[in-house]
Amino acid sequence: MLVDEGLDLGAQLLDRRQIRSRHPDITSVPPDARTLVIRRARRHTLRKDDGVLDHLRILDATDDRGQIAGLFLAQLGADVVLLEPPEGTVTRRMAPFVDAAGGPDTSLRHWSFNRGKRSVTVADPTTLATLAADADVLLHTPGALGGVAVDLAALRAANPALVTVAITPFGDDGPKADWAATDLTVAASSGQLVLTGDADRPPVRISEPQSFHHAALEGAVGALLALTERGRSGLGQHVDVSAQQSMTEATQASMLAAAVGALPYRRTAGGILVGPYKVRFVYPALDGHVSITLLFGAMIGPFTARLMSWVHERGFCDEATRDLDWVGFFELLFSGRLEASVLQTATDAVAAMTATMTKAEIMAEATARRLLVAPVATPADVVAEEQFRARDYWDRHEIGGRPVDLPGPFVRSSTGGVRRLGPPPSPGSTTTADLRRSRPPGVAASVRPLVGPADDRRPLAGLRVADFSWAIAAPMSTRVLADWGATVVRVESLHRMEAIRGAGPFLAGTALGIEDTAQWHTVGAGKFCIQLAMARPEAQAVARDLVAWADVVVESFTPGTMAGWGLDADTVRSSRPDLVYVSSCLMGQTGPRADYAGFGNLAGAVTGFYELTGWPDRPPAGPFLAYTDYTSPRGTLVALLAALEHRRRTGIGTHLDFAQAEGALHFLAPTLAEVTAHGTNPTRVGNVDLRFVPHGVYPCVGEDRWLALAATDDAQWASLAHCIGRADLADLDQPGRASRVAEIDDAVRSWTTEREAAEAEATLQGIGVPAHRVQNTDELLTDPQLLHRQHFRSVPHPTHGAVWVEGPHLRLHRTPGGPAWGGPTLGQHTEEVLRDLLGYDDDRITDLVLAGALE
Repeated sequence: MLVDEGLDLGAQLLDRRQIRSRHPDITSVPPDARTLVIRRARRHTLRKDDGVLDHLRILDATDDRGQIAGLFLAQLGADVVLLEPPEGTVTRRMAPFVDAAGGPDTSLRHWSFNRGKRSVTVADPTTLATLAADADVLLHTPGALGGVAVDLAALRAANPALVTVAITPFGDDGPKADWAATDLTVAASSGQLVLTGDADRPPVRISEPQSFHHAALEGAVGALLALTERGRSGLGQHVDVSAQQSMTEATQASMLAAAVGALPYRRTAGGILVGPYKVRFVYPALDGHVSITLLFGAMIGPFTARLMSWVHERGFCDEATRDLDWVGFFELLFSGRLEASVLQTATDAVAAMTATMTKAEIMAEATARRLLVAPVATPADVVAEEQFRARDYWDRHEIGGRPVDLPGPFVRSSTGGVRRLGPPPSPGSTTTADLRRSRPPGVAASVRPLVGPADDRRPLAGLRVADFSWAIAAPMSTRVLADWGATVVRVESLHRMEAIRGAGPFLAGTALGIEDTAQWHTVGAGKFCIQLAMARPEAQAVARDLVAWADVVVESFTPGTMAGWGLDADTVRSSRPDLVYVSSCLMGQTGPRADYAGFGNLAGAVTGFYELTGWPDRPPAGPFLAYTDYTSPRGTLVALLAALEHRRRTGIGTHLDFAQAEGALHFLAPTLAEVTAHGTNPTRVGNVDLRFVPHGVYPCVGEDRWLALAATDDAQWASLAHCIGRADLADLDQPGRASRVAEIDDAVRSWTTEREAAEAEATLQGIGVPAHRVQNTDELLTDPQLLHRQHFRSVPHPTHGAVWVEGPHLRLHRTPGGPAWGGPTLGQHTEEVLRDLLGYDDDRITDLVLAGALE
């Protein structure tokens, strides 16, 4: 059975028609208090070394699976203390290193994720309890402190204000809670792995491990949500993060296909399959590859038309191909009015043209012609990219006597509060006595608390959000805000509809219309939708009123778009300095490429993810679809929730400039660091891992059935070797296995090919070896762990009665949240918003209708 508990919650909330009673307007704040807030905000500027979270102490008891969370929180000013076992945290000993010898403190992985922290050695539970008694948040991954027992419940009992965050492969409880897992097997369990790679080879992971970065930043989001609620109640709570659920975000709702009766998605390197047709994204250049969004429909078809005109000018296609209806192309193709070969002819022509030019030449023409094109950047290209240099993005450190560039600020703030970080700490360089002397102030009184309804305990109840974002990256952020209690009002127009309303998976038996896609149902879940034709001055006036009502504005347009409507951050914050205003775009608000527009697949190319995904003997496969749209929401949320925490304490808002590319580069930090550390240019390596042998995806009985597995130490390998009938190899240590990797892979493959994936998975988990079948939508829908975690939920919808969406990827144990209804129909809540939130009367609404402002 699929979980449908969201139906009751949705019905309860949908019946509350008087939104005003639930969310008092800002004018209900007493005038003297409001005046104090505004005066404080206008005179406040953070000093260079201040941070928006500098009142908080975070204990980082994680390893490589969680340390990126502490890094992001440290950039925002938190006092992050790395808790290490006596032998030091494992990342100190993890490749790549600056020098071949792997000397002390030269691990690029350690430098990537532990800068700006302090270090305390924890050798016993008593030391941990002493530290936790004086902390705000404890981040934890199992085993990070070696043999030291960690009882999170006992630590919370001793310090009721403490927030504990557990980052685990499958969550704290459920049938898979104790399963052995690695980055690869988590990716297999999430559905992400099955979508990545060549159809004629095993599924392939991104060469730099990703799964636990998604989970770790989900943990940072959960910590800040819990701290927000603590500002109201004074109490901490436990945050339970599942890496499996977190990584499902990288499937772009495709795992809902089985729930809605749609066909499963299949992997195809360097593009996507639309029905039986491959739409190619990766094309050759003289010095590498480029990514081109060659798609169709009202939004993208005009870009494709301009592309084909250029191809014709260069003599690589005929007039008939140039003049095809690129807006209605798929309709013509699926109706049989066009031969299937036409699409292949067009993409072959594009490939023939790009193969005669360098990436720089292609990009120069593409920019002039306003095409959706990006270079498939190598790590060296990324580090040299002028946009990042112009924005002073990179943090340069001397490591082992060599200058090394590491990813810098994941976000920019107009009022400061984002720190540049120093080097990682020496092991145990801080004592418990040092920490007692330097304790941050901790919980502070609220100048601007959230005021929500008495019966809604969710952390963000009472928060008001004006959502001008679109596609995936920013809208997934506002979806999370709605899950946890915020009133999110989505601005949309008949003339500029949400792009993903036209993307699948579509509900079986429907007309494939704008209200029929599961992708929109899940991304838009819990939001209100108002329809405004923003080209009209009357609609712009309504939007300004909506901004005046809001605590938070989120927009993801090309820089300058909001200014054209008089809604840019400088304009609106001049009278509302308490407003938190978020701008999320591909390359940021400043710099020579600030105006570069594109979807997440292009951002994935320009940031190096395409180059680092696939097999070394083939062109880059790239991750599934819009990968930076999956890395961005949590970075946006960490920055936004931190800004709200700062506003709660000070009454001061900010303008956050979130460049999706800059945030995403942290997910590749160790690989990017090799460019300046070694002068090398790393590339994709298939499923090879720097630490683990064997480590791969192996075929099982059945079509496209696979098992992902890894041996993370000698004991696991010995168990695996005996299991597969190769006891003669059981005594090999890691270097020995690395020297015989082909032989070992063949032995494992011989064993898996004779077994069903589920059987092989159960056998290996039974002996403690990390293994998981590679799951697609059908398997995820019936996965007992996801059923236990209520990952797929049925929620109300005005057209379909109920629709399936994905639930939150984390749990707050004291104040749970989740989606109340499915993505709204276009303009579904226009009248409610105008009347109940903005206070418009009948005459005002009638005038807007007559002016065409509500289209």
